[in-house]
Amino acid sequence: MPLLNKLRTAAPGGPGGNTAALPLARLRAALTIFFALDGFLFAGWVVRIPAIKQQTGSSASDLGLALLGVSAGAVVTMTLTGRLCRRFGSHPVTVASGVLLSLSIALPPLTHSALALGLVLLVFGAAYGGINVAMNSAAVDLVGAMRRPVMPSFHAAFSLGGMIGAGLGGLVAGGLSPTVHLLTLTGVGLLVTAAAGPALLRHPAPGAEKRTWEPRPRRLQGRTRRLVVLFGVIALCTAYGEGAMADWGALHLEQDLHAHPGVAAAGYSLFALAMTAGRLTGTTLLERLGQTRTLVAGGTTAAAGMLLGALAPTAWLTLLGFAVTGLGLANIFPVAVARAGALAGPGGVAAASTLGYGGMLLGPPAIGFLADWFSLPAALTTVAALAAGAALIGYGARNASVPRTADEPYSGLPDPSEVTIEGAPAAPLCPYDGSAADRSPLAQSPAWRPLG
Repeated sequence: MPLLNKLRTAAPGGPGGNTAALPLARLRAALTIFFALDGFLFAGWVVRIPAIKQQTGSSASDLGLALLGVSAGAVVTMTLTGRLCRRFGSHPVTVASGVLLSLSIALPPLTHSALALGLVLLVFGAAYGGINVAMNSAAVDLVGAMRRPVMPSFHAAFSLGGMIGAGLGGLVAGGLSPTVHLLTLTGVGLLVTAAAGPALLRHPAPGAEKRTWEPRPRRLQGRTRRLVVLFGVIALCTAYGEGAMADWGALHLEQDLHAHPGVAAAGYSLFALAMTAGRLTGTTLLERLGQTRTLVAGGTTAAAGMLLGALAPTAWLTLLGFAVTGLGLANIFPVAVARAGALAGPGGVAAASTLGYGGMLLGPPAIGFLADWFSLPAALTTVAALAAGAALIGYGARNASVPRTADEPYSGLPDPSEVTIEGAPAAPLCPYDGSAADRSPLAQSPAWRPLG
C-alpha cells in the first residue's frame, strides 16, 4: 500500500519511539519565545520613536539619518553573524544577541541629540541583525531535525510579539516616559532570555555533535552562491512589500481615499493580522502544497491583493486588498530564508536575511520617490509587481539544489505527493519542493523509513 515518506513518530522511549522528541520540543518552544521576544522589543522601540524625536530635538531629516543607524548596524552584523554561528553555534549566539538586544533598547531615551541617537541605534541595530540571523539559523537546523516545515510558525511568533509590543506600547505611551517604558522592556527581555536561554545553551543545534566535517565552505561559492542570492531576492521582494505597507498603507487610505484616520490606521493592523494568520497556518500549507506551490501561490495572491489595495476606488475594498496581500506575503520570507539555510547553512541564512531586510529598507523610500514622480497608488503597484516576481523566481528555482553528502542533515519534509511501496527503498524529495532533481542521499539512511 502506498505510504507517505515521513519519519515514524511514537512516544519517546516506546517501540520505534524517538528519544530526541522531548529535547526537540523544548528547543522549538525556546526558539519560538526568542522570535516573539524579538518582535516584541522591536515594536516597543518603534512606538516610542515620536517621543524620542521630540526629546532629542531632531528634525525629520535628522531623525531619518539617525534611524539609518538601525539599518546600518543590522546589515553589517548580519554579514558577520553567520561566521559566529559556524564557530560558536547558533544557540549561544542567539542567547547572546537576546541579551544585547534587551540592554540596547534602553539606550535611545538616554540620548539628547540626533548624533548620539544614531550611535546608540548602531548598537541596537547590530543586536537586532544578529539575533535574526542566529535565530533563523537555529530554526533551519531544527526544521531539519523535525522533518516538518515549521519555519512559518517561528515567524508567526515574531508577528504576534510585534502586535503585542505595539499594542502595549500604545497603551502605556501616554502614562510612561520613554525612559521608564524602554527600561521596563529591558527587564522583560532579560527575564525572558534567562528563562528560555538555558534550553538552547544545554542542547546544541540538532546534528551539530555529529558534524566532524566542514558542512559548507567558509565563503559561498559557485552554484551555492547563486542559489542563495536567488532566494535572497525572493525574500527582498517580500520584505519590500512589508516595509511599504508599514509606512505608506495608512497614508494611501487617508490621502487618496479620504478615509477616517481610525480606518486608515486599521489598514496596517489588518495587513499584519492577516500575515500572522497566514504564518500560523504555514506549516499545514507547506505540508499540503509543497514549497514551490506555496511560493507561487503566495506571490500570486499578494500581487492580486496589492493591485486591489492600490487601485480600488473605496476604502473598504482597499482594506480587503491589504488583508489579501498579508495572507499572500506571509510565508514567502520564512520559506526563502529556510531554503537558503538548507543550501548553505548559517552563511546562507545571513546572506538571504541581509538581502531580505535590505528590501524592507528599500521599500519605503522607493515608494516615496515613485509617489512624487507619479502617484501613491501607482507607486504601491510596485509591491504587486515584486510579489509576482517572487512567484516567478520561486517557480524557476523549483529544481534548485547543491550536492550533499549522505551524512548531512535533511532540511525538511518531502513533497506530500511522493509515495513508496512498503518495504521498498525510500527516495524522498528535497525540502518540500517536489523536485526530482533534488533527491537526497539521506534516503538511504536507516533513520528514514516509510510510516507504518
